[in-house]
Amino acid sequence: MAPFEAMPGDWHVLHTRSRQEKVVAEELEARQLTHFLPSIRRKRVYGGRKAVVEEPMFPGYVFLKGTIEEAYEADRTRRVARIIQVADQDGLETELKSLWLALESQVTLDPFPYLRCGTRVEVRSGPLRGIQGLIETRLGVSRLILQVQMLGRAVSLEVDGALLEPV
Repeated sequence: MAPFEAMPGDWHVLHTRSRQEKVVAEELEARQLTHFLPSIRRKRVYGGRKAVVEEPMFPGYVFLKGTIEEAYEADRTRRVARIIQVADQDGLETELKSLWLALESQVTLDPFPYLRCGTRVEVRSGPLRGIQGLIETRLGVSRLILQVQMLGRAVSLEVDGALLEPV
């Protein structure tokens, strides 16, 4: 079930203790709490051996959708450093939904510096339809930047400019 279907509650950002994101997500899953932990597959070299590992897209953060009591329940695991209240629920929902759609489409996402300006666009057709973000063109290549404003973090993906329309 997608964390963006009509589920009750508000989004809360759980700032986890160092390297505890996956464990917190597993505990939320065990408690059947709606959450989202976006992750990226990366190639790493350990002792001369190559491995593909799955790392959190935003280290230190897990997104929980539910009541404040459920957020405090997650805090009781002693793996959460603090709970961040979300003022712009609709904005965060839109940003997270775009990330989720991109991950479901299995496109390659790369870390990207957070941008303050740019044209807001939405993909209107193809497998990425519905994803919203900022467009940037460098050296003739269009990249769609997916941002999470409250974290000041972003990722990017390559996209054909013909599929985009301004929002």
